[in-house]
This record gives sequence, C-alpha cells and structure tokens, in this order.
Amino acid sequence: MYLKKSTNRKTGRTYLSIVNSYYDKQTKQSRTSTVRSLGYLDELLKEYDDPIAFFTEEVRKMNEKNNNEKLSINLQLSLNESMDSNYNARKNFGYTALSKIYHELGIDKFIRNRQRHSNEKYDANAIMKLLVFSRLLYPASKKKTYENKDMFFEKFDFSLDDIYRSLSLFSKHSDALQLWLHERIKSLYNRNTELVYYDVTNYYFEIDKQDNLRKKGVSKEHRPDPIVQMGLFMDTNGIPITYKLFPGNAPDKTTLIPALSRIQREYSLGRIIVVADKGLTTGDNIWYILSAKNGYVLSYSIRSADKDFQDYVLDENGYIDKGDGFKIKSRLYPREIQVTATNGKKIKKVVDERQVIFYSPKYAAKAKQDREAALIKAMDLIKNPAKYNKSTAYGALKYVKNLAFDPNTGEILESVRQHLVFDEERLREEEKFDGYYAIVTSEYKEPPEKIIEMYRGLWKIEESFKVTKSDFESRPVYLSLKDHIDAHFLTCFISLVIARILEHRLKGKYSVSEILESLRRASCSHIKENYYLFDFYNDVLEDIGKELSIDFSKKFMRLGEIKKILGQTKKN
Repeated sequence: MYLKKSTNRKTGRTYLSIVNSYYDKQTKQSRTSTVRSLGYLDELLKEYDDPIAFFTEEVRKMNEKNNNEKLSINLQLSLNESMDSNYNARKNFGYTALSKIYHELGIDKFIRNRQRHSNEKYDANAIMKLLVFSRLLYPASKKKTYENKDMFFEKFDFSLDDIYRSLSLFSKHSDALQLWLHERIKSLYNRNTELVYYDVTNYYFEIDKQDNLRKKGVSKEHRPDPIVQMGLFMDTNGIPITYKLFPGNAPDKTTLIPALSRIQREYSLGRIIVVADKGLTTGDNIWYILSAKNGYVLSYSIRSADKDFQDYVLDENGYIDKGDGFKIKSRLYPREIQVTATNGKKIKKVVDERQVIFYSPKYAAKAKQDREAALIKAMDLIKNPAKYNKSTAYGALKYVKNLAFDPNTGEILESVRQHLVFDEERLREEEKFDGYYAIVTSEYKEPPEKIIEMYRGLWKIEESFKVTKSDFESRPVYLSLKDHIDAHFLTCFISLVIARILEHRLKGKYSVSEILESLRRASCSHIKENYYLFDFYNDVLEDIGKELSIDFSKKFMRLGEIKKILGQTKKN
C-alpha cells in the first residue's frame, strides 16, 4: 500500500487516498484499488499540520501490520462481475510439500548441472517439476499435464514440444539421477540397505505394435497388450532405491541377476540380503546371490515343491503355537538346487539354508476367498462353454478337465464341450496347503520369527506398485520412443520416492493415497486483486505442515505470501 496524491488539473486541488497495488491476471497489468479515501489536502490541513507526513506514517504502520498478518482487508465485490471464457481461478497449494522434498533431494541442482552440457534452451528443471507434481496430484497424459500447468503457482514458461524434447534429456541421465537420489537419501535419512527388497511388475501400452522393449508377455493384469517389465529395489523404510526396465516377454526370474549386478556395482551397498517373492526363487538366482557374498530371504512354493518338503509342511510335529491358530516351525536343511553352467547345462549344487514354515488361519480364509471366483467361473464354464474362450476363462482353466481350444480363435472346441468335468481332485490338493507359507533363507542363524518379519516387509514394495498404477495412473503408457518411455518411468520413480519419503517422515501415520488426496484438496481460489481463499484443511495437512514447517491452516493468503512460502521450499 502507498499514499496516492491525485491533483485535479482544473481546480489544482490534491486528493489523498491510501491505495493497494496488485497485478491483474486478466489484463496482465498492474492495477490499484482504494483501501481508504482521505479527502482533499487543503481540507486535511485544517486538521493535520502535515497531512502527507501523517498519512505516510499511517501507511507505513498499515503495511507493518499487513506484514504481521494482523490487518483486516476490505474487498469490494461486484455481483455483476462476470468471467471470461476458459476462466479458472483455482490453484493448488498442497504441492508446496512436494516442492520441499524435491529441492531437499537436490533434483533441481542435478538437472540444471546436466542441462548446462546440452544445447537445449528450455528449462528442464521446470518441466521435471511439472511432470512430477502433476503425476502425484493430477496424473494425466503429457498433453493434458501441459494444459493443466496453470493449476500451480510456478512459472512454467515452456511449450508442449519442449516437454517431449526434455524426455530424451531425462532418459540420458536417468541412471545418474537415480544414483544421485540414493546418495542424497543416504545423507538425509541414514538409509539402511543391509536388507533390500526386490520385486517385478509390468505396465501395459495402448498399442498393438511390439518392439525391443514393448513385448507381449505374462501381464499382471491379464491384458493382451504389449507390456514392459520393471524390477524395483526398495529399502527397509519403503523408499525406492533404483529400478530397471526389461522387455515385456522377460520372465520375472530372469530380471534379478542383471538388476542386482548393477545395484551392487554402482551403489556400493556392501553385503545385502535380498528379499523377494517366489517368482524369483530359482537355483540360478540363489547361486548368484550367494556367489556375490550376499544373502537371501525368499518365499518358496509349497504346491510345486517335492513330496518330501510337502510332507514336512503338513506334518504337525515341530510346530510352535503362537496363539490365534498361528503356528511356526523351521529346520536347517541342505537343499539341492539346479544351476545353469556357463555351457548352458544344468548342474546340481547344495545350499545350506533355514526353511521356515508358518500357518495362518487368516491366510487360509483369504486363499479360500481368492479361489471362490475362479470356482464359480469354472462351474459356469462347464455349463455354458460357448460363453468362454481361452482368454476369458483365465483362472478357471485349472479346475476343468478335458479342455481344448481352437489354436486360431481361442474358442473351446465343439468336440470337447460335452465332456467337460470339474477337477475335484485338483481342488482338494490345493486346499490341503491353504494357510501355509514357506520361506527359505541363507540367514540360518536368525530365528524363524525374525525371518518372517524380514519377509513381511515385502508388502511395501507390492503396495508401491499399486500406488504407481492407481494413484499415479502410470499405465496405460501412450509413448512410443524408447527414451520417452524411459523418461516416463523415471518421473514415476521420482514421484514414488517423494511420496514414500513424505509417508516416512509422517511415521507411517497416513497412507500415500491419504497424503496425496489431502495435498490435492489443499487448493485455493483467486478472490480479488492478490487474495486467495482456501477451503480445505484436515489432520493430514496439519501433520504435514508441522513436519515441513508449512502452514496449511490459513483461510486467506496474499499472492506475495504464497510465493514467499514456495520460495522457502526451494532453499536447501
């Protein structure tokens, strides 16, 4: 605010008023609004010795109060005021929390340093921020993300073409940026990598064409589209370490060795214990882990194990009751595995490991529940075989005898439709092992309870995949160039790192979904001049604010104050 002196050219009289200056987004010009009308100078001289000096001091005090946020502002609103076409007064403020972590991790510094060595003129850091913040709060295509860029208070002065150009730059430095994030997290959060979790998932593409990366394979979502495989490493706090992409037709079990080789070589982790699901439990993987002086905690398929192991599982001798029907037993056992030699032949090796078995009534109930839909489908398939083909019958196939399909159409052959029979024996064999779970580990000195605890951390990485597919909407992927696909998954990875760090800093009190939903709703609307109205606040935002020193509780804020808060998030 300032003291305005307006002189009438005809009368020569000077009129004093206190006005506020602001930037009009519609006209893109500076404008003023009258805060207080004071009167003509010659009239004010009758009351004040020096009106200009007096009211200049008044303005100073008002500005001081304003800076201390103790000043009430009177805004004049016109009910006749209308909106221009495509008018949108809504902006997000919740991304300030994401900006805080983004800059603490030094992603801005990394990108700026790398861009110095390129000829690109766009602001790659600004593009990365838009892609990451939007992926977390408003996931969409690159085009839609660009169209929604005004949802943020940031200055995103680049074109849609610039976004696509930047993807090549991001892809080029993807590995280096992942390593940079790892080192920053080690420094900031004392990352513990003695225990490393690994799992694989895949993402589908809305295309029919395949290439060296996008291949048709075993889709986790049972889709026929081409997919790409992603192997992800995670630490004990649930924060991702690094990832690696594989062709869609690469079996899960073949991804561990190249991914583990890279992380051991580049990340200097020392001895690690790899925790993974049974899809990775192969002789080659186990032998590679041990040969690299590492350890493993892997789930083991009871149903596909040999009879000796199955008999051990079902034998009640040795189980220790832990209450509520939960029971554990374990044994030290020299197990024989098959390992592929350099000449391609299989050779036998023996590994000394602890085998931990536990039974959970909750797991048994869940196994029965998970099977129910497949059984219903199997019964319906037998009654109405014309309704199904090889694709739509997925899940029910193993419970139906005498099935045969047309190799061209996938339809059930007419000749076998009358001979379909429910496989009761298969069902009974499966039910025997409901509720039982097996883990094999090289850490034979550890007690079985500790091994189970170590393995249970794997759910965090499985949840991470769900977060990327649901909250981040990272698939389907519409990009076609390999470097663009790489960059897409890099932005998803960075988004996941930021979300997990925020979850970790809140001590797991809220899920990633709850955190992102609250930050998404922490938005405001432009009222008048430089003032914004906020309309959402909850416990999640309160706790985020306390942790990151950001006040989300204010109902009104000036643009200058908002920009000041954003500026503070960029200091590290």
